[in-house]
Amino acid sequence: MGELFNFLSRVAYPFLPVKKAEFAEPVGEEPVIFLANHLGAVGPMYMSVTFPLRDNVAIWCNEGMMDEKLIVEYVRHDWWWRPESKLASFYSATIPYIAKAIVPKVLRSAPTIAVCRDARIMTTMRKSMKALREGKHIVIFPELPDGHDSHAEYLQMGWLNLTAMYKRATGKDIRMIPVYIDEDARLFRVGKSIQADPDVPLKEQETHIERYIAACIRGEQPE
Repeated sequence: MGELFNFLSRVAYPFLPVKKAEFAEPVGEEPVIFLANHLGAVGPMYMSVTFPLRDNVAIWCNEGMMDEKLIVEYVRHDWWWRPESKLASFYSATIPYIAKAIVPKVLRSAPTIAVCRDARIMTTMRKSMKALREGKHIVIFPELPDGHDSHAEYLQMGWLNLTAMYKRATGKDIRMIPVYIDEDARLFRVGKSIQADPDVPLKEQETHIERYIAACIRGEQPE
């Protein structure tokens, strides 16, 4: 982690109310994949600043937020404000440029892995595998925004291929652990882990894994 992120973390820590965690089971010594609810920009802040295992994580972050060349258009299309707002045109002309001046520098200083949406996704996967081999946990926010303060019912599941890569590289089945950041209770609710069945094609398990993770990170009872 860079000095900029470390400084801002110390500043932000007292103002973030969610600090304690409730673990359904021990995380253990092996690296895992944490899947957490997004909560806009706040979810990543919690997982990198106040989560009890924050010193040993690598967090997936959209490339559009980390690159000055991409962030202006990314912010304009990422539901940072309500499109119907009377100030929408003002927000569009100001907020993306403020973000451009600040956000990429902070995120590149944070324990992040840039997530690319094209063929370069393999770079994301290789960097994730390197982090896992170093014993770091991967943090992913699989919810897909579909409006201001709302997400699609389904989750993004491309990250699931990382479990197969880890299996091939290590011979081990990595655990996936849901994290519900419960702001009302001021608590990280860290759920029971789930693993892919090595005897079943990964694609055939995707729906089951998605439904389990989705329910857990939304504070619901999984089926």
